[in-house]
Amino acid sequence: MEINLDNNSLIGVAALLVHASKIDDNYTEKEKNLILKFISSIKKSDNEIKEILKKAELLESNSNQLLDFTNIIKKNSLEIKTMIVKEMWKIIISDNKSDEYESNLMRRVCGLIYFPDKLSGEIKNQLKENKV
Repeated sequence: MEINLDNNSLIGVAALLVHASKIDDNYTEKEKNLILKFISSIKKSDNEIKEILKKAELLESNSNQLLDFTNIIKKNSLEIKTMIVKEMWKIIISDNKSDEYESNLMRRVCGLIYFPDKLSGEIKNQLKENKV
């Protein structure tokens, strides 16, 4: 599926992924690589990919509002929301566990972007089964 996000929207989505990575106070290289892989699925230039991640990390560290990130996603199709929720779950379960803060984050994000909790749970279970 091809996603068309302008740079500011992509930075916002990437900032949400960074936030998901940091919620357990352990922002790992594996999580960073998952975010880079997501960005590279939309942008192809290596310099641009790294710059977007750098801006996303800065935006995330300077923001305390999920709304800043979720408003961008809320306006998109269910298909794009599904892809973003899937990326968030990949990051959260990349360390083979999800704690209460991570689960709470996902419930809040799903509510803010009008994404069905049931579908979020199915995505999480599917990823755990496939060990993605």
